[in-house]
Amino acid sequence: MINVVGLGYIGLPTALMFAAHDVEVVGTDYNEDLVNTLNAGRTTFEEEGLSKLFQAAVEKGIRFSSAYQRTDLYIVAVPTPYDKASKKVDASYVAKAVENVMEVCPKGAVVVVESTVSPGTIDRYVRPVVEARGFVIGEDIHLVHAPERIIPGNMVYELKHNSRTIGADSPQIGERVKELYRSFCEGEIVVTDIRTAEMTKVVENTFRDINIAFANELAKICRSDNMDVYEIIRIANKHPRVNILSPGPGVGGHCISVDPWFLVGDYPGLANIILSARKINDSMPDFVLERIHAIMKENHMTDVGRVGLYGLTYKENVDDMRESPTLQMLESMERHLCGGQIKVYDPYVTQDVTANQYHDLDAFLREVDLVVLLVGHDEIKEQMEKLKSKIVLDTRHICFLDGTYRL
Repeated sequence: MINVVGLGYIGLPTALMFAAHDVEVVGTDYNEDLVNTLNAGRTTFEEEGLSKLFQAAVEKGIRFSSAYQRTDLYIVAVPTPYDKASKKVDASYVAKAVENVMEVCPKGAVVVVESTVSPGTIDRYVRPVVEARGFVIGEDIHLVHAPERIIPGNMVYELKHNSRTIGADSPQIGERVKELYRSFCEGEIVVTDIRTAEMTKVVENTFRDINIAFANELAKICRSDNMDVYEIIRIANKHPRVNILSPGPGVGGHCISVDPWFLVGDYPGLANIILSARKINDSMPDFVLERIHAIMKENHMTDVGRVGLYGLTYKENVDDMRESPTLQMLESMERHLCGGQIKVYDPYVTQDVTANQYHDLDAFLREVDLVVLLVGHDEIKEQMEKLKSKIVLDTRHICFLDGTYRL
């Protein structure tokens, strides 16, 4: 039996995938409301294919509990935020989860940490917890790091098809865990040491962050000298060895916007390009606010209440708002006491998370003159004609109506 600890965006689909492929699974989370929801037969977030996977897992006998189980294999998939002051990983959730595992696990158990961590985190925070309970690592308890590698909006597919990395102290334990993941993973599974696995995951997301930052800095340069960044990127990408990404309003989610900070915090003075990229991407929400102000001035708009922000999630066609550029914009406006009555709408966010939030597109559009497209949901792509009478600032390069403003 596997006890999956943490039933959020990573832990839940992972638990379901194992169960659907004939592995006995108990999912554990401290949030009893979440556990009760799952036991009532409902998923806790929207994701393509998740409901079908959930049903398959339930039919195979998956169980959910707030209690840790006594078993021989644990998968820890709890959050790993970063400390905004030190820029270092906050490993307290992982350490606490492992501490709870140590209270119930038998000798010989394998503890797999899926949570993304910075290099050396397991050495600094996890091993001491295990040793404090009197266990000998490598004999009584075996540690493994198998960082997740999936993206909201395509989680179920990527769980099955993406390659995986298994970092273990013992190659034999690594191979054992590899075979377990092979129950559903069709991608290549690489076995290595724990520190390499830690670093590899952080490097993957840092690489993406740096490439996004280049596109965003290019957008700022082009805006300063009245050049079309999208045309420049389109032409430059015709070179066989050039692949510039599209600029956007910022970087959200719990991977690209967080993981690079781990390297900045752990390697100050060395992670210079990484730090610059983070600063560029974190500056984009304020850059969008500056564009809004300039467009309002150009169009003689004085009422911020006639401005509407389309999109609260961090990417298209999901309900995930973690580190969303839109929320960063709203926080920035609040800090500068200029929140006003700006309006917000997102078809995937059904609960009220901010003031002046609408839950109907037409009602939202009736109340605004300037629409800022911050997320490229299919909904708005398919109804772009509704924006013909509006002033539009398109930060996602999805609107091609005449007169559309861009970054």
